[in-house]
Amino acid sequence: MANDLTIHLVDDEEPLRRALTFLLVSAGFAVRAHSCARAFLDLLPLSGRNCLVTDLRMPDIDGIELLRQMHRFNMEIPAIVITGQGDVAAAVQAMKAGAFDFLEKPLRDDALIAAINGAVGQRRAGGAIAGSEKVAARLQQLTEREHQVLAGVLDGLQNKMIAYHLGISVRTVEVHRANVMAKMDARNLAELMRMAITLDAAVQSLEIQL
Repeated sequence: MANDLTIHLVDDEEPLRRALTFLLVSAGFAVRAHSCARAFLDLLPLSGRNCLVTDLRMPDIDGIELLRQMHRFNMEIPAIVITGQGDVAAAVQAMKAGAFDFLEKPLRDDALIAAINGAVGQRRAGGAIAGSEKVAARLQQLTEREHQVLAGVLDGLQNKMIAYHLGISVRTVEVHRANVMAKMDARNLAELMRMAITLDAAVQSLEIQL
């Protein structure tokens, strides 16, 4: 439910903070807006249910460093990173730092609200191992070349760099990448990254149990 959830919005651009605050309040969320990452970090630890929406490019502490500092505080708050200068490498870094989703400006209202609902509703206990079974099954459908392209994508490489390393054309990479997205049933890069993180978490959990 939105009424017991607080959205912490971190962005150094005042017009965007105001616009997003209005949007989220209109959608029924409680919102606390912060002009910089330090202002948000000074509030930790937080109580209750919270979700972080943070810009990527900010002075002093950027969005990825903010996520890393939250991890050092052991604050497992679902987070969404937004940026107007996004690229694949930035998306990968954000997901590896703990972001649930990665959205590019200009933001679509429905996409942001859907990302927040997805972030706060994600399964935790046992979810990594259970979800990894489906991910592993999908991975088995990939050809060797598709596995190679997937590895490049998850490393944050652009299509032209993947093509260079594999000795194939950019167009061929695009075809393989589209096949990977279809076979993995991933709608976007963030979803593909979550699958990889889920599988990795499950493997680590099993290794600890053994």
